[in-house]
Amino acid sequence: MNSSYTIRKAVRRALCFGAVATAGSYAPLVAAQQPEPQPNQELEEITVTGSRIATDPNLISSSPVSQVSSEELTYRGITRVEDLINDLPQITPELSANESNGATGTATLDLRGLDSDRTLVLVNGHRMGFGDPFVLAPDVNQIPGALVDQVELLTGGASSTYGSDAMAGVVNFIMKDDFEGFQVDVQFSGYQHSQGNDSVQEQIDAAGFEQAPDDVTDGATTSINLIVGVNSEDGRGNLTGYLGYRDINAITQDSRDFSACALDSGDFDGTVCSGSATRFPALITDFSGTYFSVEGDEFVPWDGSYYNFGPLNYFQRPDERYTGGMFGKYEVDEHLEGYAEFMFMDDRSLAQIAPSGAFFVTSTINCSNAFLSDQQFAALGCTGDDDVVPFYIGRRAVEGGPRFDDLRHTSWRSLAGVRGAINDNWNYDVFANFARLTFSETYQNDMSTTRIIRALDVVADPTTGEPVCQSVIDGSDPTCVPWNIFQTDGVTQEAIDYLVLPLFSNAQLNQDQMVGFVEGDLTDLGLVSPWAENGIEMVVGAEYRDESFDFNPDQGFQSGDGAGQGGPIPPVTGSQNIKEVFTEFRVPIAEGLTALESLSLDLRYRYSDYSTGISADTYNIGGAWVPYEGIKFRGGYSRAVRAPNIREQFEPQNLGLWGGTDPCAGDTPELSPEECANTGVTAAQYGSVPSNPAGQYNAIFGGNPDLDAEKSDSYTIGAVFTPTQWLDGLTLSVDWWKIEIEDAIDEIQPEFLIRECAATGDPTICGLISRGPNGNLWLAQNAVVSTQVNIGFFDVSGVDLVGSYAFEAGGLGSFDLSFRGTWLDKFDQQPVPGGDVEQCAGEWGGSCERPRPEWKHLLNAVWTTPLDNLSVSAAWRYVGAVDEFILDRYTADAQHYLDLSGTYYADWFGEETVITAGVSNVLDNDPPVSGLFSNVSVFGNGNTIPATWDALGRYWFVNLTQRF
Repeated sequence: MNSSYTIRKAVRRALCFGAVATAGSYAPLVAAQQPEPQPNQELEEITVTGSRIATDPNLISSSPVSQVSSEELTYRGITRVEDLINDLPQITPELSANESNGATGTATLDLRGLDSDRTLVLVNGHRMGFGDPFVLAPDVNQIPGALVDQVELLTGGASSTYGSDAMAGVVNFIMKDDFEGFQVDVQFSGYQHSQGNDSVQEQIDAAGFEQAPDDVTDGATTSINLIVGVNSEDGRGNLTGYLGYRDINAITQDSRDFSACALDSGDFDGTVCSGSATRFPALITDFSGTYFSVEGDEFVPWDGSYYNFGPLNYFQRPDERYTGGMFGKYEVDEHLEGYAEFMFMDDRSLAQIAPSGAFFVTSTINCSNAFLSDQQFAALGCTGDDDVVPFYIGRRAVEGGPRFDDLRHTSWRSLAGVRGAINDNWNYDVFANFARLTFSETYQNDMSTTRIIRALDVVADPTTGEPVCQSVIDGSDPTCVPWNIFQTDGVTQEAIDYLVLPLFSNAQLNQDQMVGFVEGDLTDLGLVSPWAENGIEMVVGAEYRDESFDFNPDQGFQSGDGAGQGGPIPPVTGSQNIKEVFTEFRVPIAEGLTALESLSLDLRYRYSDYSTGISADTYNIGGAWVPYEGIKFRGGYSRAVRAPNIREQFEPQNLGLWGGTDPCAGDTPELSPEECANTGVTAAQYGSVPSNPAGQYNAIFGGNPDLDAEKSDSYTIGAVFTPTQWLDGLTLSVDWWKIEIEDAIDEIQPEFLIRECAATGDPTICGLISRGPNGNLWLAQNAVVSTQVNIGFFDVSGVDLVGSYAFEAGGLGSFDLSFRGTWLDKFDQQPVPGGDVEQCAGEWGGSCERPRPEWKHLLNAVWTTPLDNLSVSAAWRYVGAVDEFILDRYTADAQHYLDLSGTYYADWFGEETVITAGVSNVLDNDPPVSGLFSNVSVFGNGNTIPATWDALGRYWFVNLTQRF
C-alpha cells in the first residue's frame, strides 16, 4: 500500500525485536542506527516488495530483499538507471545503450541471468508496461532517475504476489511522492580513454587499417531534470511532478583501439583483424576454390582480406529522451485516500552499422553482362554470351554510407486508485493501471535484394549499345539502374539511389490492469497463536489484466527484401486476458519467549486463468525466526508459473541470423566426417563447407501457439546478524537461493542443435538442419530451425553475501561501508528434454550466451569528512573470470574497477545546493577483447560485451542539484 492514510495501533512488541535483522540492507549509504521505537510510538505502514501486507519498514519479509538508495545514483553519476542496476551482483546485464547491430533501443533488467522475460519490473509496487515489440520486458528508460527514492530487488518467484513474469524475482522502483519545493538537477558526463591495447594495434597495422586516436574524450551526455512538489495546506495531500531531458552523443568503434578493426569471429581464436567477406571491392567466388577481387577492369586473385565493418558501428548509441509525469495523493479521511500516477516518455535512439551490400544473394553471373571486360569474361570461364556461370558476389556498397536504424519509443502509463481503512482492523486498496507503447522504426540505407539482382543482370542496349538492366529491356522494372561493381569507381550515385530501400515498421502495445484487495488484522477475532500477542494478518484480492500486441512492418521488412536484414520480419498480432484471485497470510507463531523472540510464517496463493487456455496455481511458504535480538533466520519456498507471452505464442516463423560457429565448416572442421554427416554434410563436401567470416548463419525463428506454461520452484535460506550490543551499526547477511524452471520457454540455440545432432544422430533434431548444395548454412534459405519451444530446464543457485557498517571516527568524521557479493554456484540448463545438461556457471558463449561469472561483488565506502559539507565515496567493482563454453578458445580474465566521487553541500540562493563530481573506472581498464564475442547475439559489440564490462574507458561526471 505504501500508505500514509492510516496509522495503526502502537508498535507491537513483535516488531521491536530483531527488526533490523530482517532488513539485509544493500544500501550503499548506511544511515546511522535509529533508536528503537518506544511502546507508545506509531509508525507509518509500508508495504515491502514481495507482499501486500503492510509492516514496519525494518521488517522486510521472510525473503531476502536487496535495497539500493537514491544516494547511490548521485554518488555514481548515473543518468541511465540500467547502468546502476547492472552493476549489482544479482543482475546479469542484458540490453543497454551499448548495443548497435540488432539493438532494440531499450534497456532491460535480468535477475539471475534467467532473461528479462522472467524479471518483473514495478513502480511503487505496480506493473510497468511493455517496453518494445521485440523484447516485451519493460524498458527502464521510462524511469525518471532523479525521482527514484530507492530500488528493491526480491529474489525468487513472486508470482503469487504479482502474477506472471516474476519467476526470477522482482525489481521495484519506489519513487519520491512527498517532495515539496522546486529542484533543478543538471549533469554533464562523458568518457575519456587512452589507447593501450598493443596487440590489437599490431593487428591493425598488419591489416593496413586505420588506428584509433591515441587519446579520446567523447560520448558526452547532458541530463536536465526538474522536480516540483507541493503539499496541501492541511498536510493531507501531495502532488509531485517532474520533467526530464537527456541527450547522449554517439561513440563509434573507430575511437577505441581494441574495436577499430573487426577481429575474427569464426574458426580462429579471435585475435586477428578480419571482417566480412562481403567486401569492397567485390569478392567473386564459386566457393569451390576460385576467389577473385576487382582491380581496375580486371579480376585478380583475392588476397584474403576482408571488409573491416567495425569502425562505423556505434559503441554508444546516440539517444534523446524526454520524460514527464506526476505522483499525487490526497487523504480525505482515514477511510479514503485517492492516489494517482502518470509517467510519459519519448525516446529516440539510433543504431548504426556498416554499409549494406550484396551479401552473396546471387548465385550466377550472366556472361552477357555488358560491364565484363574481356579478361573478366575469360576468368569466369565464359565461352559465349549465352553462358551463365555459377559465381556468387559479395560486394559492400560503401558508396551508400552506413545503415542506421532510427528507433522511437513513446510510452505513457497512468494509474489511479483509492485506499483507506474500513475499520480499525481492515484496509482496502483498489486501482486501475493503464500502459501504452507506440513504437516506430525507420531503417535507412539498406538495399533491396530484388533490385540488386536486377541491377546485376546487365546487358548491352540493342539500340545504343550502352549497359542497361535486362528488366528495363523486358519492361519488368523500367526504373532499374545498372550497378557496375566490375570496375573500380564504376558505381554511380544513380545506381545507389535505385538500390537503397528504406524500411518502416510500427507497433502498438497495450496493457490494462485492475486490482482490488483488502488487508485485515484478525487479532480482535481471536485468531492468535497461544504463544504470540499478535494475530493473523491476511490479504484477499482479485486482478484482471488485458494485453494486446500489434506489430506492423512494411512490405520490405515482411518480404525479406532488405539485403542486410537476415530474412523476412513478419507482422505479429495477438491479445490475451488474465483473471486472477490471490490471498496472503502472515501468521505470528511465537513472540517474546526464550529463544523465540519471534517466529512467524508467511503464506501466499494465487490462481490464474488465461484466455489462451492455461490455468495456473502459484504459492509461497516462508518463515522467519528471531531467537534473540540481533540474529534472524529466514527461508521460503515458492512455486511460480509464467504463461507464454503474446510474441512467444503468435510471432510467425521467419528467417533470421544467429552468431556462432558451424563446427562442420572450413578446411579443418572441428567435428569428424561421421558427426558432420549426421548434420547433412556429404563425404564430398567435408572439408570444403564454406564458413562465414562474420560468424553469422541462418535460422528459422518464430513463435509457437502450442506452448505450455513454464513452472519454477524457488528456495531461499538465510540469516541476518545485527550485533547491536557489541558492534552497533554492523549488519551482515547471507542467503542461499535456488531457482529451478521446468518446461522453460526458449529458442534452442542453433549451434547447440548442430552439435547435438552431430553427437546423437537424433532424426528429430537433425531434421531441423537444412544445408545448401555445398553444405553451407548461411546462403539463400539454408538454415537451422530454432523456434520457441518448451525446452528442458534451468537450475540456478548461489549465495548472496551482504554487509554494512556505519561508524563514527572521532575527529575524522564518519564512515559508511557496504558490501554486496554473489557467488553463482550453479547455472545448469537442458536445451532439449532428456538431453545433455550444460553447465554455464563461469562460462560465456555458445548456448550459454552472456558471461555468467561465478563471483561478482560491489564494495562501497563513503567518508563524511569533519567539514560536514564534504563527503567522498569510493567503490570497488569486481567481475569474475569466465571461460568460453565448450571451445575454450578465450578466457576473459577477472575485472577490477575503481570508482571515486565527491560531494559538496552549500547554501546558494539561500537554499540547499549539492555539487557532485566523480570518475568511474578510474584506472581506464580495457575490457576483455576477442572477435569471438560478436557471436554472443546482440550483446556482443566492438569485440567485447559492453554491458558486462566497462568498454569505453573512464566515465566522468559533474552534477549540480539546486533546490528552491
